[in-house]
Amino acid sequence: MQAVVSLIAGVLFGLGMMVSGMVDPAKVIGFLDIAGEWDPSLAFVMGGALAVFMPFYWLVIRRRSTPTCAADFKLSTNTTVDKKLIAGASLFGLGWGMAGICPGPALTSLSGGQLPIVIFTLSMLVGFGVITKLDRTKSAIK
Repeated sequence: MQAVVSLIAGVLFGLGMMVSGMVDPAKVIGFLDIAGEWDPSLAFVMGGALAVFMPFYWLVIRRRSTPTCAADFKLSTNTTVDKKLIAGASLFGLGWGMAGICPGPALTSLSGGQLPIVIFTLSMLVGFGVITKLDRTKSAIK
């Protein structure tokens, strides 16, 4: 059941990104270009997503003692803002601004088979692997 719900959620998420234009790097860069020809349409997409998500989160999810498809909720309790978080957020922002795409839309766009998206996704996966290896090495040294 959990796999089916996850698949449906992923398909809906991907379709939403495609319909809204969030998989189009030119549209994303237009949204990020606040000093030039700014395209505010993605702000409405994000606002609409929050308008749908927040009531369900507070009225449905927060009132339940257990989730429908799992044994317990997996909500983060980490509130620490450290160098690792700031560095990761900065790299994410730089990459998003330079390429006009982030991980979710990149995975959605893979179905189009465009070489730049494939290169971006492979580079992202290599980056995940490198940071995982660095974390393991750092943990082994301690």
